[in-house]
Amino acid sequence: MSSRRSRSRQSSGSRITDDQIYDLVSKLQQLLPEVRNRHSDKVSAAKVLQETCNYIRSLHREVDDLSERLSELLATTDSAQAAVIRSLLMQ
Repeated sequence: MSSRRSRSRQSSGSRITDDQIYDLVSKLQQLLPEVRNRHSDKVSAAKVLQETCNYIRSLHREVDDLSERLSELLATTDSAQAAVIRSLLMQ
């Protein structure tokens, strides 16, 4: 660990414990479809973190794709229909 991180951690006064890290990694594991669906309970923390990054990237791509599709839909509908769709999205 770098001395900068060590000093930062000590000065913050709230040091995270190994048990807290384990608990957080376990919670992440339960949120990840790729890891959660495996039958093995033994998944390394590094693998969980990597899968978390991959999952977040895939969610970003999905949001981008859905946003693009919505924009295309709004562009091809008449203004009254587009207004209804926009109002529904704002709720």
